Amino acid sequence: MFSVTVRDHMMVAHSFRGEVFGPAQQLHGATFLVDATFRRAEVDADGIVVDIALASEQLKEVVSQFNLRNLDDEPTLAGLNTTTEVLAKVIADRLAEQAKAGALGAGGRELAGITVTLHESHIAWASYERSL
Repeated sequence: MFSVTVRDHMMVAHSFRGEVFGPAQQLHGATFLVDATFRRAEVDADGIVVDIALASEQLKEVVSQFNLRNLDDEPTLAGLNTTTEVLAKVIADRLAEQAKAGALGAGGRELAGITVTLHESHIAWASYERSL
């Protein structure tokens, strides 16, 4: 399996529901490095998995929907506990929609899967991996 990974970042505010989160139930900020890995079994005729520039562009577009926002106020996230794991899935799902729509070019339609990893710090991160 071949893969290409692109990176961006975002800063958000949010709060969590549930006793397990302790003080994080209160509004707080988080800064994430966001890695999106695109996979396919074979490279295309040009020898690539997906156009890196298009992949970077599309990741930036998705991340910009959350950057510098209070996620508690985002209607598309209503009812979700916006944990690192949940945000990784939301971003992966949105990238998958873009791939299916052709926003990643012809190669995007041939992808086998996408993995999104959100790095909370240099010692903690979470990922969501999905098939296409």
